[in-house]
Amino acid sequence: MPELSRFFGIIIRMFPEVGAPHHRPHFHAAYQEFKAVFALDPIECIGGTLPRTQQRLVEAWAEIHHQELLHDWALLHSGRPPLKIEPLR
Repeated sequence: MPELSRFFGIIIRMFPEVGAPHHRPHFHAAYQEFKAVFALDPIECIGGTLPRTQQRLVEAWAEIHHQELLHDWALLHSGRPPLKIEPLR
């Protein structure tokens, strides 16, 4: 699963499902033993859980980089690798 960004111990990844297209653009976030999936339109947690602080950081990061995330989604689904996205600092 391609890694898009990493910040404050949070890893952001995105990948296409071969043979089973996603119905909604999304990305995956992992922090320690926690994992969650976030939709892009609107940005919201649609599966799993993160601690509240980390969830807020992920949501803020996704709002800032919304267009880049959508672009990476399109790249992945056209068979190309996604581009790295600047982390929160």
